[in-house]
Amino acid sequence: MFIDRAEIFVRGGKGGNGCVSFRREKYIPKGGPDGGDGGHGGHVYIVADPTITTLLDFTGRHHWTAQNGQAGMGKNRSGKSGADRVVRVPPGTLIYDRDSGRLLKDLDQPEMRVLIARGGRGGKGNQNFATARYQAPRFAFPGGEPDERWLRLELKLIADVGLVGLPNAGKSTLLSRVSRARPKIADYPFTTIEPQLGIVELSNYRRFVMADIPGLIEGAHEGVGLGDDFLRHIERTRVIVHLVDVHPIVEHPTPVEAYHVIRNELQKYSQDLARKPELIVANKIDLADNLSAVQELQDALGRDVIAISGVTGAGIEQLGDALWRMIQEIRQTEQASKSIVPHDDPFEAVAAAPTIRRGDVSSDDPDRERGEDEDDGCSGDDPCGPAERFEGGARWAGQEDDPDSEEGKP
Repeated sequence: MFIDRAEIFVRGGKGGNGCVSFRREKYIPKGGPDGGDGGHGGHVYIVADPTITTLLDFTGRHHWTAQNGQAGMGKNRSGKSGADRVVRVPPGTLIYDRDSGRLLKDLDQPEMRVLIARGGRGGKGNQNFATARYQAPRFAFPGGEPDERWLRLELKLIADVGLVGLPNAGKSTLLSRVSRARPKIADYPFTTIEPQLGIVELSNYRRFVMADIPGLIEGAHEGVGLGDDFLRHIERTRVIVHLVDVHPIVEHPTPVEAYHVIRNELQKYSQDLARKPELIVANKIDLADNLSAVQELQDALGRDVIAISGVTGAGIEQLGDALWRMIQEIRQTEQASKSIVPHDDPFEAVAAAPTIRRGDVSSDDPDRERGEDEDDGCSGDDPCGPAERFEGGARWAGQEDDPDSEEGKP
């Protein structure tokens, strides 16, 4: 079953309480406080796992919590920190805050990792508060409260090529011909009711991912047929393959009419999607002895059309090579746009760089322990990104402006 939407509740682990304890041993009448600190609560991470293709795991499980930290103990023993909770989702998942509707993170790359809910800090034991004048503190700090929030997960498939067309245009047949995917194929409309992915392998170790979505009909943006909701799964594609049946059955739209129906639905759904590079493919040429129908379509649209047959395999190799060239050109353009441009304004360069505060647990090193004097600075309303927490006002060592502070005095 293909599930592309889910709502989950995430909560970090609660920090363990500090301990109030005093050393009690024979011949040591006043041993002093020895209450240990509580352990830190575990964090909740969301990871893009390439082995997962759907949000099905979240249909029966909605609450994901990390382990609580253990309380401190006597003899200066600290409590054990709670284990982290790792939530695995398919690449292409968008994470929204359910209440505010704000996009928190787009996991558009495999193995991307985001800290979505921080655990509470462990409370301090009474041994931390002993001074020369107050040698027997009888109090300790409780463990900190964790972050918690409701999330809305939406999946947008990641593919290089997306297939669009009317029902029974031959999209599933083409996908099964060029890849090892085995979508359902039948002689009635709306055979495909959920998106399908296939890996197209060409010669010289070339490969790309192709996505097939349910067919569109006129009025799909208003909910006619299966609607246009599945179009979001090809919003990330680099190229759109517009498949046209050049030999439709009676009472079905002509090839030119079918092309304009789909183009109209794409434009009404998203202008960005409609502007993506498009390759027009005329399918089912095996139903006629000549290519006159293909020539008529090409003359009417004024654009090049590739003729194929998903059944016999005619023109499939030409189609694969054409798609590969288009994908490579787009990839080169994307790489050029991501190249680093020198900043003339030094303040702009600093603003563009990510800012990490003390207490931030790196997503690349989740096992790094937090220091005793580090400050998380992450509230429940904060998306827990290091750059976004900077505005809260980080206080670094040496930045104190308290007139009574001894910092920096001779």
